Amino acid sequence: MIAALPELGESLRAARKRRFPRDDLAAFALRIGVSRSTLQKMEKGDLSVTIGKYYRAGEILGLAETFDGLLRPVESLFDARAL
Repeated sequence: MIAALPELGESLRAARKRRFPRDDLAAFALRIGVSRSTLQKMEKGDLSVTIGKYYRAGEILGLAETFDGLLRPVESLFDARAL
């Protein structure tokens, strides 16, 4: 999962630029209620930033529903429950 954090940060940055193209880091940070430096960390996938801050950014970007599936196990035909 830690290896996925830089990708999450890159996705956040791309979504921010697509949804709010005129926002700089400071403006978007204000929208999500974090400091500019925290947003910079988020866009780098820094492990020290809480998942709640990423979720808030997802809400503002209209992507919060993607968080719903993060901790759901994927069922397969070989699962005991599926038999």
